[in-house]
Amino acid sequence: MFIGELISLGVALSWTATALFAEVGSKRMGSLPFNTVRMTLSLLFLSVTLWLVMGVPYPRYADAGTWTWLLLSGVVGYVVGDYCLMQGYIHIGSRFGQLFMTLSAPTAALTGRLLLGEQMRPIAMVGMVVTLSGIALSILSKSDDTGHHGLHFKLPARGIFYAAMAGICQGFGLVLSKGGLQHYDAALAAAGITGDTVFSNALLPLPVSVSMSFAATTIRAYIGLVGFFLALVLLNKDGLAQLRRAVSDRKAMGCVLASTIFGPFIGVSASLLATQYTSAGIAQTLFALTPILIIAPAALLFHQKVTLREVLGAMISVAGVCLFFV
Repeated sequence: MFIGELISLGVALSWTATALFAEVGSKRMGSLPFNTVRMTLSLLFLSVTLWLVMGVPYPRYADAGTWTWLLLSGVVGYVVGDYCLMQGYIHIGSRFGQLFMTLSAPTAALTGRLLLGEQMRPIAMVGMVVTLSGIALSILSKSDDTGHHGLHFKLPARGIFYAAMAGICQGFGLVLSKGGLQHYDAALAAAGITGDTVFSNALLPLPVSVSMSFAATTIRAYIGLVGFFLALVLLNKDGLAQLRRAVSDRKAMGCVLASTIFGPFIGVSASLLATQYTSAGIAQTLFALTPILIIAPAALLFHQKVTLREVLGAMISVAGVCLFFV
């Protein structure tokens, strides 16, 4: 009873842990070294997973259309989105960074309408307004540190920009991923493979409807790793030296490993499993609890002062996300 709901709540907790570990790791390593190492580990875990569920460590039957959509999704969601997210963690912390990730829902709704022709219900417009209102309540103040009255951002503008871009990129990348999965589904169907098919040489007999999501994530991870590595070496004179220093930092490497396990590995796997036991709407609503769940541990671990206004803002923003799945 309530298996899917419990798994979905576990996903939200897993993503909360990911954000906390990522904040510590990215502050110690820097955004680009952290993401390069994290994407390397993610690709390793995903390749092993594909070997278990598909019999080979690479995406089987993915055609050119599938690769195109998913590579674009990887550029937007991983390279740009994760870079901005880690930069956001550095400037404003994971608690506020996760709050801005609620922007992914309205972004996905808008880009889904434009790129995939998806219908957007009137309630989605209400959800957008509610989500933005919650974020505004959390980050705006009536006076600044100097005592000047009027609405002011109480967070660094650079951090707000990076975190907002991260949320927007996640939503945009999600829609591109959905387009890639549609192409992948068509390619598998053309090969005579249905969603219930289980590959005979797979060590872990999962249906293709589940394993194809891991394959799609792997394609995104390929371009993510390439993109982060190129950015690291091209945008920094001592990029490789930064990477060597990052890898030698045991505490930072522990954070990268934990962030990878709780995020791309356990988080993604459990999110797929949750949808097998409950509706996608209920699962997505529970996944969206991360901005609320992260408040207490962030306050305890990082000694942050949390105001009632910020808690209410997070709750309102999450409520706005929930309206997209009613």
